[in-house]
Amino acid sequence: MGETRDLLHRTADLAADFLESLDDRPVFPEAGPDELRSALGGPLPEESSEPAKVVEELVAAAEPGVVAMPSGRYFGFVIGGAVPASLAADWLTSAWDQNAGLFVGGPAAAVVEEVAGAWLAELLAIPPEASFGFVTGSQMAHVTALAAARHHVLSEAGWDVNQDGLAGGPPIRVLVGEKSHITVERALRFLGIGRSSIVRVAADAQGRMRAEALLETLGGDGGPTIVCVQAGEVNTGSFDPLAEIVPAAHAGGAWVHVDGAFGLWAAASPKLRQLASGAELADSWAVDAHKWLNVPYDCGVAFCRHPAAHRAAITASAEYLVQDDRGLRDQVDWTPEFSRRARGFATYAALRSLGRSGVIELIERCCEHARGLADGLVDRPGVELLNEVVLNQVLFRYESDERTDDVLRRVQESGEAWMSGTVWEGRKAIRLSVSNWQTSEADVQRTLDAFAYAGQAPAR
Repeated sequence: MGETRDLLHRTADLAADFLESLDDRPVFPEAGPDELRSALGGPLPEESSEPAKVVEELVAAAEPGVVAMPSGRYFGFVIGGAVPASLAADWLTSAWDQNAGLFVGGPAAAVVEEVAGAWLAELLAIPPEASFGFVTGSQMAHVTALAAARHHVLSEAGWDVNQDGLAGGPPIRVLVGEKSHITVERALRFLGIGRSSIVRVAADAQGRMRAEALLETLGGDGGPTIVCVQAGEVNTGSFDPLAEIVPAAHAGGAWVHVDGAFGLWAAASPKLRQLASGAELADSWAVDAHKWLNVPYDCGVAFCRHPAAHRAAITASAEYLVQDDRGLRDQVDWTPEFSRRARGFATYAALRSLGRSGVIELIERCCEHARGLADGLVDRPGVELLNEVVLNQVLFRYESDERTDDVLRRVQESGEAWMSGTVWEGRKAIRLSVSNWQTSEADVQRTLDAFAYAGQAPAR
């Protein structure tokens, strides 16, 4: 064990060296795929190697291709960092190596999910009776929640999908906004609900579903219906008018699912919670902890107001499994995995370290930085701000698609910051997502300076 202890200490030093380099290293790595394949590839080793040598060589070969995602100047894809307590707890999770599928596989892993799930529900204004499952991210949170929705709406129509499948059953109609996230459609596809079952509802210029358009669409045949709404559109950060939509959908007999991957965190903030007003009335919710809670990848959570439907849709049992009959939590009843990482430890540590006040401060500070970026960009020559900066997303473009692409490429290549391009209403745009606990005013200024320099350069 002495050698293992030395190995872990050395690995911790290497990890700390990486984190300490974030202010100075390029946000996007300079190493290309050929260089990385040369450093990491080669024939399968025939002989064993000392673990310390393997780790040292892995760092030397891989780190030139590692994106500085924990940096405060990484603004791509709504990706947060990892608060220190959560990162440390994630290391412990690997060392403890619990299979968090059954209570008997790790009692502490089961109980920590109970506690963290309840805390998250309280923060996000989700009803305390809601069930929940820790999954990989919003993609699988959608799959889990929409599986519960599918079970519920078909059961209400007299059809047992667990027994009879979908073939021959009542068709399910799914209403989504024009700007719904692709993970929702993908989850429906996984669940056997194809594109022909999806009805797209008109959205406004900010990507918000139009309530009046939903009301018109709801007046259909009244069969099994699921309405998927957004708390935080991925480009603009806008929210569907949930306080209008959710009651109307319920009046039409529909199940309402909230895609709240990052936007639902607004519900934790006294300054921002009005954006998410009405979300608490929904039937299911999907949220990411590895976004605004800044838990290490991967961690998402599915919540469901109807635990019986959730469990019926997801649970599995077998004679060889040791499942608890004393009312204790077997995670396999709530998540689609048997073998799974104990994601609750890192989430618990993040919530313990931040507390309610720390979560609120983190969310509100990120939104302030987003407004600072928007204010610093809007008066630049050729810049057009495309969104109302209501949350942490800044969407803008230059006077042409070519100019937009050119400036974006120059900023990315500078290494000063990294953000993604997108297309909004048929035109190229740039999207800044501020969701990292480490982002500072200095990071905002460095990013603005990078855009100023790139914007002054002649197009190429």
